[in-house]
Amino acid sequence: MSTPTGTRSVGAAATVSRLRTAHTTGRTRPTAWRKAQLRALRRLLVEQEDVFVSALRADLGKSAVEAYVTEIGFTIKEIDHTLRRLDRWLRPRRVPVPLSLQPARARTVREPLGTVLVISPWNYPLQLALAPLVGALAAGNCVVVKPSELAPATSAALAHWLPRVLDPAAVAVVEGGVPETTDLLEQRFDHIFYTGNGTVGRVVMTAAARHLTPVTLELGGKSPAVVEPGADLATAARRIAWGKFMNAGQTCVAPDYVLAVGDAASGIESHLTAAIREMYGDDPAASADYGRVVDERHFDRLTALLADGRTVTGGGHDRANRYIAPTVLADVDPGSGVMREEIFGPILPIVRVPDLDAAIAFITARDKPLALYAFTASGRSKRRLVAETSSGALAFGVPNAHLTVPGLPFGGVGESGLGGYHGRHSLDTFSHTKSVLDKPLPADTLRVAYPPFTAGKARLLRRLT
Repeated sequence: MSTPTGTRSVGAAATVSRLRTAHTTGRTRPTAWRKAQLRALRRLLVEQEDVFVSALRADLGKSAVEAYVTEIGFTIKEIDHTLRRLDRWLRPRRVPVPLSLQPARARTVREPLGTVLVISPWNYPLQLALAPLVGALAAGNCVVVKPSELAPATSAALAHWLPRVLDPAAVAVVEGGVPETTDLLEQRFDHIFYTGNGTVGRVVMTAAARHLTPVTLELGGKSPAVVEPGADLATAARRIAWGKFMNAGQTCVAPDYVLAVGDAASGIESHLTAAIREMYGDDPAASADYGRVVDERHFDRLTALLADGRTVTGGGHDRANRYIAPTVLADVDPGSGVMREEIFGPILPIVRVPDLDAAIAFITARDKPLALYAFTASGRSKRRLVAETSSGALAFGVPNAHLTVPGLPFGGVGESGLGGYHGRHSLDTFSHTKSVLDKPLPADTLRVAYPPFTAGKARLLRRLT
């Protein structure tokens, strides 16, 4: 691969100014332009799949299958879903007009916001840069993409390829770290889309406030998995292990901890141990399907949490290879470090609670999670969790999979995020829905609303309004 061609050296102000100029010409508004960009992005993912697979393995140790399923293929499906429905989504929508304004017509039309900034994280560095880009392009915007410097191989691949396949007047990639991101945040954008942690999310929101720029914050949080007695514990354990340990636990919607209700606690331990062995073998370090922690700083942070409970399985680690075994901890103190922060790694604590009341109280006493998962055979328990908890998403019987349903908005609530996207919801995020009212000038039926107000006018206005 040749030297990356991102706009790192050009300067944030010049880059944003160039894209703003392009947007004012109207070049991004035609539906044909939007579709052409999406098709070009799709071709890139198909034709350069090997390039992106290699980059993802270099950054995170991802297997080719996991890289395709969770990043490349995921984004292709998002593009396909959008292309099939874009014409329908963009049609003006007629709305009824009150009798007091008749005759008249009213409708809503979508228009692009303008120039938007997408700041993506390192854990899914391809998908979480490109899935928002799909929505921004479909809405007719110019876009600056800022990939994560903690996934340098993927960042370089994006900087190299996106300007070559997408309209370079409308799409730019800016590589770099904190200084480059800070420079970008000093510019005026029409929307900022940030995926990452709450600390940086507050920085982004503060910077956006200076320009009254709307933001979407896709953050994280400790997503619990409630397991009740009576559930199929073997299947529940396999699904929890799958959702937790893909990408070495570095998934924002991964089950962060298990809330084991009553007698489910002892059973889930043995089933999780068996599920991990089934997926990654006796030595996960030798498994081609098990990833690595992104860097030494996160490795050190995670290994410091390993002593916060009894090790059910795992616990092994190797700093030189950024390897931490899939680990399950039991007898965990709710006040311990592993329960105070989002783990974002391959450590799964189990917390015992006596009943569903205690589980709900445990969840609601903490920040609202990005996702809540429950494994139960009880319809009543499901109804209670829907009614009595708040989370970005709630899924029964499977973790992580709600992201793959394009009709569902993906996003958090409270500390776990602000706003949502995917499918039509991405178009909503990156568009302004403009109200249009058209009332003909002849036959001025509004005269009844003009002063001076007689008793008759007053009576009629009270009936009409």
